[in-house]
Amino acid sequence: MTDQQVPNAHPAISVVGPDDGETILLGTTRLRILEDGRTTGHRLGIGETTLAPHTAGPPQHRHAQHDEGFYVLSGTVRFTVGREDHDASAGTLVMVPPGAPHTFANPTDHPAVMLTTYTPDLYVQYFRDLQEMIAAGQEPTPAGTIRTMSHYATEPATEFAP
Repeated sequence: MTDQQVPNAHPAISVVGPDDGETILLGTTRLRILEDGRTTGHRLGIGETTLAPHTAGPPQHRHAQHDEGFYVLSGTVRFTVGREDHDASAGTLVMVPPGAPHTFANPTDHPAVMLTTYTPDLYVQYFRDLQEMIAAGQEPTPAGTIRTMSHYATEPATEFAP
């Protein structure tokens, strides 16, 4: 067999250390991108999300084209799905399939950290867009957030708006 006939035995891997990754600051939320889809052929994005105490989440919304997973590493995160609240403590996994209305917040006095997955990865760019909006001096209002979400097959769950 010649070198041209040997399949690539070792595809590229990604190793992201504890101080590595792209950091996105969105108000009281810190997102560290661990995988933006480049290593996975855009099948999967992964982030570490840190919510400061008393952080309100995004407007309740639903995704049309991706699943979102949240694994709570520390603290407690309140997930609202429709009209139901679920307080998820460390060790809890919350999977949100396309079409399910949801939001999350940290109503406690302590930070909360989650490992977040996006399948496929398209929603990673949403967070980059929000950061650019803030860097340009625009406040992340609910209307601006919803407008940015719409670029990623995501819409507000208006029937559950407060």
